[in-house]
Amino acid sequence: MTISIWRYSHLVLAVVSSLFILIASVTGAILAFEPISNQLKSYAVSDANEVSLAETLSVLDTEYEEVFTIEVDRNDFVSADVITKEGNSETFYINPFTGEKIGDIIKKAPIFEFATNLHRSLFLKTTGRILIGVVSFLLFLISVTGIKLILKRQGGFKRFFSKVVKENFDQYYHVVIGRYALIPIIIVTLTGVFLSLERFDMFPVEKISHQYPEQVEPEEKLAIKDLKTFQDISLGDVKHVEFPFSDDIEDYFIVKLNDKELLVNQYTGSIVSHQNTSFGALVSNWSLILHTGEGTIIWSIILFLASLATLFFIYSGFAMTLKRRKESSKLKNKFKKDTAEYIILVGSETGNTFNTAKLFYEALLAAGHSVFVSTLNDYSAYKKAKHIIVFASTYGEGEAPTSASNFEQLFQNVNQAQTLQYSVIGFGSLMYPDYCKYAIDVNSMLQKQDGFVEHLPLFKINNQSFESFKSWIIQWNNQTAQDLKIQLQKPQVNLKKLKEFKVINKTEPNNDDSFLIQLRPNKKVKFISGDLLSMFPDADFIERQYSIGKIENDIVLSIKRHELGVCSNYFNNLKVNEIVKAKVRRNYDFHFPIDTKEVVLIANGTGIAPFLGMINDNSKRIKTHLFWGGRTKQSLKLYESIIDSALVKHKLTSFNVAYSQEQKTKVYVQDLILEHQELFSKVLHNNGVIMICGSIAMQNRVLDVLNSITKTHLSQPLSDFETNGQLKMDCY
Repeated sequence: MTISIWRYSHLVLAVVSSLFILIASVTGAILAFEPISNQLKSYAVSDANEVSLAETLSVLDTEYEEVFTIEVDRNDFVSADVITKEGNSETFYINPFTGEKIGDIIKKAPIFEFATNLHRSLFLKTTGRILIGVVSFLLFLISVTGIKLILKRQGGFKRFFSKVVKENFDQYYHVVIGRYALIPIIIVTLTGVFLSLERFDMFPVEKISHQYPEQVEPEEKLAIKDLKTFQDISLGDVKHVEFPFSDDIEDYFIVKLNDKELLVNQYTGSIVSHQNTSFGALVSNWSLILHTGEGTIIWSIILFLASLATLFFIYSGFAMTLKRRKESSKLKNKFKKDTAEYIILVGSETGNTFNTAKLFYEALLAAGHSVFVSTLNDYSAYKKAKHIIVFASTYGEGEAPTSASNFEQLFQNVNQAQTLQYSVIGFGSLMYPDYCKYAIDVNSMLQKQDGFVEHLPLFKINNQSFESFKSWIIQWNNQTAQDLKIQLQKPQVNLKKLKEFKVINKTEPNNDDSFLIQLRPNKKVKFISGDLLSMFPDADFIERQYSIGKIENDIVLSIKRHELGVCSNYFNNLKVNEIVKAKVRRNYDFHFPIDTKEVVLIANGTGIAPFLGMINDNSKRIKTHLFWGGRTKQSLKLYESIIDSALVKHKLTSFNVAYSQEQKTKVYVQDLILEHQELFSKVLHNNGVIMICGSIAMQNRVLDVLNSITKTHLSQPLSDFETNGQLKMDCY
């Protein structure tokens, strides 16, 4: 069964039942407070469950003129129906040790009365109860399909609780909350369906029927406290006790326990009849408890949270659907497919890949090219096309995304009249074993088909990284001698909320045009190494981010100056004591781990900046290895003093450097990794952490090498360690 069927089933069920689910969820959240408010009443007596039934019945018999019943509810409140010494008939909560009244029976609050009626029947009586039963079943199906979608997205049961790729707020929390809330929701829906069916007598009723043997009246009647049967029963096992109506030998105590019902001789205490509670009655009792939370604060809180989660699912589910449709439909082609020179085909599951495709589409249009964009499912013959560019995301365990589900069949049946150059950009996440697998499959199809020539090699993008996409654009421009400009929408930023940082020190650019700058916040700002400093230069107010190294409570940035770089030239022109306005963004996924025994840091060029701060702050002397790639020995001098100091103080265990321009044979940081395969496999095997910072190109090459090492030495893909949080990356 394809993922589309599961997704459409999930959506259709949600649309059909959304209004009723909304009502049920709101009223369910309100009703979850009823058992909580009841439990908070002070009518439960400490250790009451341990007192014997004989003791409680005895004190009641002494305390009151007549006792009709006692009952222990799900809150462990003990109530008695009695006639007092004054001759009044009353029902109230008692202290089971003394028999004294401790409170009046709790009356249902009007808000709970209203919510209960709305929740059960929508005020439509029988018709409403039927509707609610059907809606409960539909919500059950929605939950099941939701779990199936999470399993497909995460890659199976083993990865159900693995880290979730955060594409946007709605998607991320729809999955994250769903993993924890769907099981309680399934329990609530199943019990709701059961209770509805039970209400309409859809299950056979098994009533307890006792045998009443003839009794011989004994010479004397034992006191209640001396009845052995009652002495052996603790109050915690009791649900209801009905006293004999008269002194007749054939009038009995009727004792309902949690799992059985007894008839007890009032004279001797002998058990006259013993009947077990039916399985159906037990299921009914537990269904009521699980559906209402009666008697347990913890489960009531879970039910409340599950109701809130359901409300969030309604919002986020529809928000994702609308966004997906909007993203996939908002591209309006200016050229027809048979007149366009460039064909962009998109395979997307959530619509996010369309955003990146749109950037490329608009850049080509701005450069004066004729472009047509569509989904892979709309693949056909293109009369004047010269280039096909595929933007393909991967879903679940390497499957085609929704908008590409029919591409393979179409591709086999459609013939192009001319030779086409193709490029494939894959979108995925390194957290999954099948990273960009569908893009790999599409690339393989194009490679094997006559009439298609590779224009650029397959390019993979992790977690929709815009920086990675810019790297691909550079490759495209170099290959085609074009100068495409990618235009991002300018973010809305409140410049008044930016913090002020004073320039404390700045080095001159070295032979690589790289330099260090030290900034000190004018007011207290929380940050640690690995966080990001966000700049909004006056030229365009587009956010630029730099990885922070924290040294002596100052921010240290390593920056490479580019000839046309707006931000890098701004920093290079700064003088000591000048003020920089910026903000710190916490980067929680890229902080130095303090709960591991060994860490490997991998960087190239200016990507070393956060690692300088991390090793400087390694007060616990965690075993740390630094691998760095630069152009020449002169490139290292910028950071040499900090690294040497860390080695002397044993904050850094080893330092390995690769120079790409020092010798005839170029050496890169990935070459160093290959020379230290045992170290890397040992660190990962022992739950150590690898951190990578630097260029996207370096990251991709390093990841390929690391993946090869983990498969060879540990028989696991690198994605397993990414999922475990043992691989942290911040590349640009």
